[in-house]
Amino acid sequence: MTSTPERKVKTKVSKLLKERGAYHFYPVASMYGSAGIPDIIACYQGKFIGIECKAGRNAVTALQEHNLDLITRAGGISLVVRDDLTELIAVLDRLNKNPEA
Repeated sequence: MTSTPERKVKTKVSKLLKERGAYHFYPVASMYGSAGIPDIIACYQGKFIGIECKAGRNAVTALQEHNLDLITRAGGISLVVRDDLTELIAVLDRLNKNPEA
């Protein structure tokens, strides 16, 4: 089975989170769940992180953006990750140095 470009991003993110010892999972989309939730939910150094994975120039939907904003307003961290993991690495590094950040 071939991986989609977005699946490749999710796999890279998951691998990095696992290497850092972060708790994380892929929420299952179903008719009983909420639409627009991030692709990966993580907790690292006590901080909630919502990660939306996108490949190429695929855009974040308005509903996904709304959910990411709700996470930020609630005190969590939300970000959109593409093939480059630089921003996620920076967030994890910052939390590792200062979990209150």
